[in-house]
Amino acid sequence: MVAVRRTGSARKAPAGKTPAKAPAPKRKAPRPPRRGGIVGFFSGILRFIWRMVWGVAWRVTAVVALILFAATWFFHAQMPELSALLDGRQRGSVTLLDHEGNVFAWRGETYGGQVSSTNVSKHLRNAVVATEDKRFFGHFGVSPRGIASAIRINLSEGRGAFQGNGGSTITQQVAKLLCLGVDYDPKRWKTEAEYEADCRKGSLVRKLKEVPYAFALEWKYSKDEILTIYLNRAYLGAGARGFEAAAQRYFGKSSRQVKPAEAAMLAGLLVAPSYYAPTNNLKRAQDRASVIIGLMQDQGYLTKAEADDARSHPATLSPEAEQRAGGYFADWVVDSAPSYLARDTTEDVTIHTTLDQHLQKAAESAVDAVFETKLKSGSKAQAAVVVMSADGAVRAMVGGRKIGAPGSFNRATMARRQTGSAFKPFVYAAALDMGYSPADYVDDSPLTIRVPGSGPWTPQNYTRDFKGVMTLTEALKESRNIPAVRISEAVGRDAVRQVAEQFGIVSDLAQGPALALGVSEATLVEMTGAYAGILNGGSSVKPYGLIELRLKGDKTPLITQSGGIGERVIQEDAARYLTWMMMQVIDSGTGGRARLPGREAAGKTGTTQAARDAWFVGFTADYVAGVWMGYDDNTPLTGVTGGGLPAEIWKEVMVRVHEGLPSRPLPKKVPEPRLPPQVPGTSSEASSGGVPQPGQPQPGARQPDLADRIINEVLGTFLGGRW
Repeated sequence: MVAVRRTGSARKAPAGKTPAKAPAPKRKAPRPPRRGGIVGFFSGILRFIWRMVWGVAWRVTAVVALILFAATWFFHAQMPELSALLDGRQRGSVTLLDHEGNVFAWRGETYGGQVSSTNVSKHLRNAVVATEDKRFFGHFGVSPRGIASAIRINLSEGRGAFQGNGGSTITQQVAKLLCLGVDYDPKRWKTEAEYEADCRKGSLVRKLKEVPYAFALEWKYSKDEILTIYLNRAYLGAGARGFEAAAQRYFGKSSRQVKPAEAAMLAGLLVAPSYYAPTNNLKRAQDRASVIIGLMQDQGYLTKAEADDARSHPATLSPEAEQRAGGYFADWVVDSAPSYLARDTTEDVTIHTTLDQHLQKAAESAVDAVFETKLKSGSKAQAAVVVMSADGAVRAMVGGRKIGAPGSFNRATMARRQTGSAFKPFVYAAALDMGYSPADYVDDSPLTIRVPGSGPWTPQNYTRDFKGVMTLTEALKESRNIPAVRISEAVGRDAVRQVAEQFGIVSDLAQGPALALGVSEATLVEMTGAYAGILNGGSSVKPYGLIELRLKGDKTPLITQSGGIGERVIQEDAARYLTWMMMQVIDSGTGGRARLPGREAAGKTGTTQAARDAWFVGFTADYVAGVWMGYDDNTPLTGVTGGGLPAEIWKEVMVRVHEGLPSRPLPKKVPEPRLPPQVPGTSSEASSGGVPQPGQPQPGARQPDLADRIINEVLGTFLGGRW
């Protein structure tokens, strides 16, 4: 009973019901057997490391994403409207027109005006995308595939991962063109070139900065707008900024009108604008364009027939771009204008100049012809030529044998060289202005002058001989040194120096008696301008090339110039006498190789000590031309004098320059002949003040009367020559 009560077994279930069973206890899932030993130990470590790496990775990724978003938002907030980004130049352009109003050169950065990716030629749009970023319309600003490919190429070629090929998308290139939003600061960068080079650095840090900026560009602007910025800001060589300027610069047409071959050539410039510029090497530019045409065909932008036609008809330069005339002249004119309106202008400027492109080509071809036929192959001798009108208007300028890049050393305007006997006309000009006649006499005999502080100085003739009494005309015609010194000492060095300076020789002139022999230095443009003063009747001339300067689009010029003639230096009769004397130099003297068939010409040869410089400067009734020849390092010329190759170059220039012009006589005055004086003996020494000549004209005197001339002639029979 007790047992039954305890267990409850005595209880019976109600009739008809089955007693409920107690729920079975829940059984836990069996644990997997733990691995023991080394495998289990390392497995646990790997699981722990994975949990650590994953935990760090997603947190770092989240932080980087937040930073990237913040940077992108920061750049996006600072980006201006599209129109403010299209003209990326820091300074303006200078367009140079010849005397007829035709464009012949550009300086600075030209900008052809705003264009849109939707209104340029479809071939240009396609060529740019095919060349620079074929996935442009599909990515979000950065192409990981492109970057990875670029790194692989750079490493395989032995460069750093980010050196050389950058794998940049067009969006990233726009980021570089915008310098990641950093404006040019002259305090930080000395030049714009330095600023742009800094903006295009391919370092890892630069690449990391490009990413959020590229994202911001994609966020702010549409694909067409990004491409528009690129088309307007890209530099394409020859000073052309943007595809509109480049199309006008190279082809003389708008970017809306370019054909596939032209579009391919323009797109090919993006990788290396200066190297592939067609004005530097047309064949190289055409070969590069052929590669671009292949890319356009591969990507479906051109059919095979269109691609074949583009290859068989490659792009060529416009006549204006092909001429490449007047580069040295353009630099000289730009340098002559105020810097804020030319070299450093922030506006677009147009300069109307005196250049005659026909004469420019004539001068360039003449130099080439003489050097190709008269000099040994590989010679490094240089030449310079200036052609101008009698009023100083420069019509042509050759600053060296080869056309250099803008800013190249211009031997016509920058090289100061000794002038040699080309200086002698100024000695005779001073004497003629004092009343001497070309028919007067001078003694070509040994001469020694004591120079204080230097001792005795004894000049020699080039031929090392003496000819005794001769006329002034004969002395100049044969370029005798001793007569030139005697005349200079007689009229006074100050008078000679004054005449030369007033004619435009601005260099410091020698103080000693060697002044008469051209030991002073001058530039070719100075010497040519001084000779122009002789042609125009004795008035000074300031060589000039700028006629008018105005801002692009303005009708009122800011600067104008109508002529370069200044004050009178010598009397007109003196200039006409000197012209006649210089005609004899060409007709029967040292300048015989410069003789022009059927046309009067006057000129003077010049050769400096050891033949380091050779000159010929002369003129016709229409033009004045000067030629210099020598080496840049002052190496002596071998077998060359002013009466040799320079005279031949001068002749070739003038023959070409005068094609189609009627022959006109020079404005000259022929002197009356005089009987030579009887000279019983000559003095071989003189004081430092020159050869004393009692009664001869003094500086400032004008046209001695008959009594003075008689006294001079009488005294001359005892003192030698005229004196």
